[in-house]
Amino acid sequence: MRARLALAFALLGLASSAVFAFPTVAGAGESLLLATTTSVRDSGLLDDVLPGFREATGVEVRVVAVGSGAALRMGAEGNADLLITHAPLGEQELVASGAVVSRVPFMENHFVIAGPERDPAGVREAATPADAYRALAAAGAAYVSRADDSGTHRREQALLEEAGLDPARGWPGFARTGSGMGLTLQVAGEKRAYVLSDLGTFLAFRERIGLVSLSGAAPSLRNVYSVLRVSPERFPAVRVEAARKLEAYLLERATQQRIAAFGSESFGRSLFRPLSPSAALEGP
Repeated sequence: MRARLALAFALLGLASSAVFAFPTVAGAGESLLLATTTSVRDSGLLDDVLPGFREATGVEVRVVAVGSGAALRMGAEGNADLLITHAPLGEQELVASGAVVSRVPFMENHFVIAGPERDPAGVREAATPADAYRALAAAGAAYVSRADDSGTHRREQALLEEAGLDPARGWPGFARTGSGMGLTLQVAGEKRAYVLSDLGTFLAFRERIGLVSLSGAAPSLRNVYSVLRVSPERFPAVRVEAARKLEAYLLERATQQRIAAFGSESFGRSLFRPLSPSAALEGP
């Protein structure tokens, strides 16, 4: 476990992220390492749901918050016990490789293209997200990208390609942070720039950054989060029982209801929508 935690801290140094330990109850020794996308941390969701897991099971959860790409690589190398990511194609590839034994979608929201209220590039008038990106490029608008191989960054690249734009080139005014969603939103706010964000983190930061959502719901902006359990057959050091417990906890009715309610009191609406599992859990 020490080697896995050392790698986790190294990844955090590269990704400007942080490790959060939710201490176990006295006398319990079970623990796990959760590699997760930064959006569930930056939105505050983990702080809301994980204490209940600790109290119910006594399991200590060490959270490594990185982009989905980095979290998936940790899973591929057996350097985590459980993953929460929102990069469906990468997740499916990891399942096919045998590095993880299950992938269960458990909640969703959508991505938003946010920007200054006056909207100089005319994103509000765009018929589709791809049209919005064409408008941003044509205007040479100030734009901030995470550029960190996260699920959000991967979706941004797909939207740029759909718009006929080169994701590697951007346009004058296109900036990259290489950081998580919270920091990227703050940079966008300071620059009065446009940005792609998951809804949950955007709402959590909206008042601080002074940007508004300019895009409507669209199929290409759907954002699904899944929990993936790393294979104990491929990686014998995986804390399989602890991972099973957290996976089951996230799918429990009470937890799903808590996810559905999260954000309603502070933001007037839920930040995530729970998803009923489409199939029973499987795997060793």
